[in-house]
Amino acid sequence: MSLDPLPPCLVLARRPVRLARVVILAVCAAWLVGCVTIPRNPVPADQTPVALIPGMPDARAFAGRPNALMQRDFEQSMEQESREDFPPDADGAVRYPHLALSGGGANGAFGAGFLNGWTRTEKRPVFKIVTGVSTGALMAPFAFLGSKYDGALHRFYTTTTAPDVFTAGSPLMALLRRDSLASTAPLEALIARHIDHALLRDVAAAHRGGRRLYVGTVDLDSRRFVVWNMGLIATYGTPAGDDLFRRVMLASAAIPLVFPPVMFEVEANGKRYDEMHVDGFIGANVFMNSGIFNPTEIYRRAGHFRAYEDTFLVHNGQLHPRPKPTERSMRGIAMRVIETAGRAGMVGDLFREFAIAQRNGGNFHWVTIPEEVEVPDPILFDPAGMTALYDTGYAAALAGPQWLTSPPGMLVPSTPAE
Repeated sequence: MSLDPLPPCLVLARRPVRLARVVILAVCAAWLVGCVTIPRNPVPADQTPVALIPGMPDARAFAGRPNALMQRDFEQSMEQESREDFPPDADGAVRYPHLALSGGGANGAFGAGFLNGWTRTEKRPVFKIVTGVSTGALMAPFAFLGSKYDGALHRFYTTTTAPDVFTAGSPLMALLRRDSLASTAPLEALIARHIDHALLRDVAAAHRGGRRLYVGTVDLDSRRFVVWNMGLIATYGTPAGDDLFRRVMLASAAIPLVFPPVMFEVEANGKRYDEMHVDGFIGANVFMNSGIFNPTEIYRRAGHFRAYEDTFLVHNGQLHPRPKPTERSMRGIAMRVIETAGRAGMVGDLFREFAIAQRNGGNFHWVTIPEEVEVPDPILFDPAGMTALYDTGYAAALAGPQWLTSPPGMLVPSTPAE
């Protein structure tokens, strides 16, 4: 859940709490906690490259370098895929739609509405690859499975409230937690309800049918972006696999400091350790494959010499929001800096994906929340505001959809999707 937001601790500040009480609680908590950290068993630095999920060695890869297991898995997808999903055109060319969903907290309602409106136009394709970061990771399984789950996507992003996502409690409890200001136990339960046995089996079936679902997190120990092969994880069909699938989704939405990191047990050289993962937006606001393989090269090796990628990116935020005075406080300045840095990162991600599409001879499309729209606070999960944003996304899709076809500043006009 991208940090456009106010964190839960700042939401607390809106409640009528007497200053003296807050100070006394904070002092007591600091005295109790001191400099004590939560014990853990991290992977030794020299063994980080060989750390694997026990029993699922092919579940994930570090971004930024080719990964043999991920490459082989994608090569296998070419053998598994259906001509009905990706039919050749009259000239024999095959176009592979790829979808990337960004972070944005409750503002994911825009993306949910856009996807459902896209379905209504009857132009929404079957995606070869779907990726998600942060709130994009929460909607990615629904988007991956298509219109069958449009109703679930609508409910998730129009009825979820802040208590469904986190509990902040008192400043004392926040300090006693030691690794976050709020608890995401409600979000964990929410994910478990929505990502049920039936959905996981559908994801597994889509993976076996030659399609791929990836979610990104950041491993704080290695300080690297991690790409998880969610469809493959779903195919394990075990309680451990189902639990890993849900925990990856939780980790990708774990805003550092605000929400607790998610710990994963890993194995390196026969010994068990833990890794600490947080919100994927720390490494990328949006991604397609993060350099772990090049789909176009694999298409060619599989004999698809006229295969092309159609990249579609949905940004659940605004690159140019309305000006708003910054509160002159440490809180106000810090949050505005983080917000601005996040938007700058999104621009960089758009240029990266555009450059890759250009290199591979593919098409590039992206959409963002219109500048004139008043965007609600993405951490408050207000159903009324989310419903309005959902309707905005839905209407934007029905209007074409009209896509931007180059990164911001390149002044290439919008075009409707073919």
